[in-house]
Amino acid sequence: MTQLSPEPSMLDTATLSVGTNGDAPLAPAAEPLSSFVARHLGPAERDAEAMLEALGYASLEDLIEATVPAEIRLQQPLDLPQGLSEAAALEQLKGIAAQNQVWRSYLGLGYANTLTPAVIQRNVLENPGWYTQYTPYQPEIAQGRLEALLNFQTLVTDLTGMDIANASLLDEGTAAAEAMTLAFNARKQKEAKAFWVSAACHPQTIDVVKTRALPLGIEVVVGDHRSFDFGTPVFGVLLQYPATDGAIYDYAAFVAQAHAHHALVTVAADLLSLTLLRAPGEFGADIVVGNTQRFGVPLGYGGPHAAFFATRNSFARKLPGRLVGVSKDTYGNPALRLTLQTREQHIRRDAATSNICTAQVLLAIMASMYAVYHGPEGLRAIAARIHHHTQTLAQALTKAGFELSQEPIFDTLRVTAGDAQAAILARATAHRINLRVLDDETLVVALDETVTDADVQDLITVFIGDSIQNSKFKISPSETLRVGEASPEDLQNSEPSGDSPSPHPLIPSSLRRTTPYLTHPTFNRYHSETEMLRYLYRLQNKDLSLATAMIPLGSCTMKLNATAEMVPITWPEFGQIHPFVTGSQAQGYRQLFTELETWLAEITGFDGVSLQPNAGAQGEYTGLLVIREYHQQRGDTHRHVCLIPQSAHGTNPASAVMAGMKVVAVACDDDGNIDVADLAAKAEKHGDNLAALMVTYPSTHGVFEAGIAEICAIVHAHGGQVYMDGANMNAQVGLCRPADFGADVCHLNLHKTFCIPHGGGGPGVGPIGVKAHLVPYLPGHSLASGVGGSQGIGAVTSAPWGSASILPISWMYIAMMGGAGLQRATEVAILNANYIAQRLTGHYDILYTGQNGRVAHECILDLRPFKKSADIGVEDVAKRLIDYGFHPPTMSWPVAGTLMVEPTESESKAELDRFCDAMIAIRDEIRAIENGESDRDHNLLKHAPHTAADLVSDWNRPYSREQAVFPTPFTRSAKFWPAVNRIDQAYGDRNLICSCVGMDAYSDS
Repeated sequence: MTQLSPEPSMLDTATLSVGTNGDAPLAPAAEPLSSFVARHLGPAERDAEAMLEALGYASLEDLIEATVPAEIRLQQPLDLPQGLSEAAALEQLKGIAAQNQVWRSYLGLGYANTLTPAVIQRNVLENPGWYTQYTPYQPEIAQGRLEALLNFQTLVTDLTGMDIANASLLDEGTAAAEAMTLAFNARKQKEAKAFWVSAACHPQTIDVVKTRALPLGIEVVVGDHRSFDFGTPVFGVLLQYPATDGAIYDYAAFVAQAHAHHALVTVAADLLSLTLLRAPGEFGADIVVGNTQRFGVPLGYGGPHAAFFATRNSFARKLPGRLVGVSKDTYGNPALRLTLQTREQHIRRDAATSNICTAQVLLAIMASMYAVYHGPEGLRAIAARIHHHTQTLAQALTKAGFELSQEPIFDTLRVTAGDAQAAILARATAHRINLRVLDDETLVVALDETVTDADVQDLITVFIGDSIQNSKFKISPSETLRVGEASPEDLQNSEPSGDSPSPHPLIPSSLRRTTPYLTHPTFNRYHSETEMLRYLYRLQNKDLSLATAMIPLGSCTMKLNATAEMVPITWPEFGQIHPFVTGSQAQGYRQLFTELETWLAEITGFDGVSLQPNAGAQGEYTGLLVIREYHQQRGDTHRHVCLIPQSAHGTNPASAVMAGMKVVAVACDDDGNIDVADLAAKAEKHGDNLAALMVTYPSTHGVFEAGIAEICAIVHAHGGQVYMDGANMNAQVGLCRPADFGADVCHLNLHKTFCIPHGGGGPGVGPIGVKAHLVPYLPGHSLASGVGGSQGIGAVTSAPWGSASILPISWMYIAMMGGAGLQRATEVAILNANYIAQRLTGHYDILYTGQNGRVAHECILDLRPFKKSADIGVEDVAKRLIDYGFHPPTMSWPVAGTLMVEPTESESKAELDRFCDAMIAIRDEIRAIENGESDRDHNLLKHAPHTAADLVSDWNRPYSREQAVFPTPFTRSAKFWPAVNRIDQAYGDRNLICSCVGMDAYSDS
C-alpha cells in the first residue's frame, strides 16, 4: 500500500469533529480526521446530533447498524493513508507532478498543443458556475449551457459541411466506433459484415474500432484506399482527413465508389484544418467524426477532450449521444432543450444501439467558446499560420536533402530520415523535443498553434545538425506569416519563404475551402475580452449549479467539488503532456495512477483496477468485455446470457447488447428488491449459457438489499460472473466492499463518488475494479506499455489512461479525506438521506425502504397519487421546485411518477431543511387544489417555473406574483431566475433545429 506522509499537527493526537463548532465527535474515529473532512461534510456536529435525534438514534454508528446489513459490513477500517490538509496534499501532489517533463511534442496522432485563452480558462474551466452544473435535463435552468452547446454543434456542422451534429462524444476513437455501429445498423446489404478502415487512420482509433467490432461480429479490414477495390462486401468505410502522416488525399472518387457499393462513408477529420480544406460533406461523407481538443483544450495526457459526430439529416434519429435543439416555451419564446430524447440510448434499453449517455460538455463548451472568441477569421488565421510554419520547415528539410512525402499537407510532415534517424532523435532529446517514429527510417512532425519561428528553427537544427550554420536555413521572423495578414487564398496560391519552390504540391483547388462558415453573429461579435467575459457570465447566470443551490439528484451524487481538488488540473505538468510521450516523461502521472489504483482497489476489495474507461457507461461496457474475454479464454464461447433486474439503469442492457450478450430480465418484488426466486429460476434456465448478472448496489431503488451475497452466489453457482454498477458507491465506501460480498467486476463513477465534477454533463471517469481471475483481461493499448493485463482486451478509449488530467481531482479527495474521512462521508450521506425521508414522511410516501425502514443514500418520493387527486404530475412538482431555488431531483426514474432524492454528504442541515420546507410547501399547494381552493388548471404548479418577465406581464392569474416567484424568505434575498418558462418538448421534436440560425426560424411561421 502506497503511504502518504501526514503533516505534523495537533490532528496527530486529536480527533476532529464533523462540524466546526468544536463539540465532541459523533463517534471515535479509527484515525484522526484531517481538517479537510470538516470542510467537505455539510452538517456541523450539533446539527448531525439533531438529525439523529429526529431519526431516533443515539449515534451515527447506531444508524449505520440499522441500515447496512451486518453480514456485508467491513470488520476493519480501510487500509488507507491518514488524511492530509489541503496545503499538505497540494504540496505532495506538486512533488508528483514535478516528475512529469513538459517537452515540446510534435507527435500529432490527433492531439496538438493549444493556447487556451485566459478568459476561457479562468471563467469556464476554473469556474464552479460552469463545472458543477448537471446534465441539462431541466432546460429551463440550463439555457446558458445549452446555448454554448448549440454553438458547438454549429461549429461542427459549419466546418464539416454536414446537416446535424451532436453535443459531443467521449473521444475520437469512440466517435469512429459509434459511426461504425450506425453504419452497421443502417446497412442495406444485410450480408455485409465488414467495415473497411484506412491504414492512414490514427492507430488508436483503429484499436478502439476493432475492440467495439469484435463482440458485434463485425470484421474490420484495414487497407490502402488507393488500392481497395470493394471486392469484399463492406457496409461502411473510415477515412482520415488529413491522414495520420499528414497527407491530404482527394477522396472524392473513393467516396463515390463506396456509395456505388452501398457503403456509408465516415471521415475522421481535423476540425481546424477544415478552415482551409474542403469540407468532407462537400465530397460525399455520410458521417464526420473527430476531436475538438486543439480548440483551446489542454492535452492533459489524453483527456478529457470533446469529440464530435456529424451526419446527414436522414440519420438524425440514429445519432448517438445528445443533441441540443430549439423549441419554445409556453408563451412562444425561443428556448433550448435536449431534443429527440429517445436518442438518449439508455432509455431504449436492450433495443439501444449505443450506451452513450455521457458527453464531454465542459470541454465542448471550451471548444465552442474558443471558436466564438477567435471567430471565423481568427480560426482561419491560426490554421494559416500553422500551415505556413509547416511549409517553411518542409522547404528547409527538402533543401537539406531529406525526402518528404509528395502529397499536400496541412500541419504534419512525413520525413524519410534513413541512417540519420538515430542522430536526429538524439538531437531531439537534447532539445527536449518529441518526434513521432513511424518506422526505423521515417519520422513524423506535427506542428500546432503554439509553434513560433524559434521552434521551427530548433526543429531544423534537430534534423540538420551543425549545418544549421549555413544561412540558407535561417528563418527571418519577417518572412513568416503573421496572424491575419493573409487569406487562405493568398496562402494557397503563394510559395513559402525562401528562393526555391514548395517541396509539396500546394493544396489543390479541388480541396480548398471555398464555402463560408461561422457566419452567425455569435461567432462574429465577442472578440474583445470585455465582450467575451460578459457573454460568458450572461450564459452562466442562466444556469443553476452547485454554486447556486443543492442539486439533489438520485443516483447522480452531486457533492462538493472542492477548490483544492480542482487546482491541479491546470498545472502545466499535468495539462501540457501529450498522451504518447515516452514513459520517462510521465513518471509523475505513472505514480499518480499507481497510487489511485491502489487506493481504489483497497476501497472496493478488488485485485486490479483499470483507469482507462472515460465514462460510467464506458466502464460498464469495459467490465462486460472483460467478463466476455474470461469466458472466451476458458472455452465457454457459448456463454452469452446477461441477467439484468428490471429496475436497472438503462445503460446496463444497452452495454450488454454492445458486448454481444443477450439480455434476460429479472423481476423485482413489491419492495423494489431483486426477486431472488425469479433470479434463481432464470439462472437455472440459462445456466449453460449464463455469462453475467448486472446488479446495482445499493439497489436502484436506494436500499441495501440484505440478500446481495446470496444473489451473487446463485450466479456463481451457474458459472456466471457478477458485474456491479458502482453508481451508488457513495453509500458503500468504508462500510462494505463489492468484492467482499461477491462482485467480480465493478465500475466506479469518479465523477460521482470521488469528486470529479459533472461539468454540465461531462467529463466523467468510469474505471473498473476486478477480481484476480479477471486481471489478465483488463484493457490494453497498442501505443503505450504497462497498460492492461497480459491477455488484455483491446483499447476502449483513444488514450491509454482515458481522461488522465482530471484524475488528480480524485487523488486529492482521497488523500485529504483519508480512510476514516471517507467512511465518515458515507455515514453522513446516509444520515442526510434518511433525515430528508423522515422529514417528508407524512407529506409524501417514501416508496421503498430497507431493513428497519431505512433508506441508503437516496430516497424515492411517490407523487403518483396527486395525478388523480389534483391533476398534478411529477413534472409540475419538479418545475415548481425551481421557483423555490432548487434543481429538481431525478424525475420518473427508476419508477415513473416519482422523484428520487440524493442529498450527498456535502449539504448542510440548513440546506436540507430548506429543501424539505420547499417540498412541504409544495404539498400544501397541491392540497389547496385538492380542496378546491386553487384552480385545477391555473395554479402555481401548472404555470411553474415563473420568470422575471412574468412579473411585468399582464397578470390575470388566480394567485399573486409574490406567491409565484418569492414563495420563501430565502428566495426574496437570493432568487435564482429561470431564463424561460416551461418548455414545449413536443414542439422541438416536430421542428428540429439544432444549430445557430436566425430568430425567424423559431417562429410558428
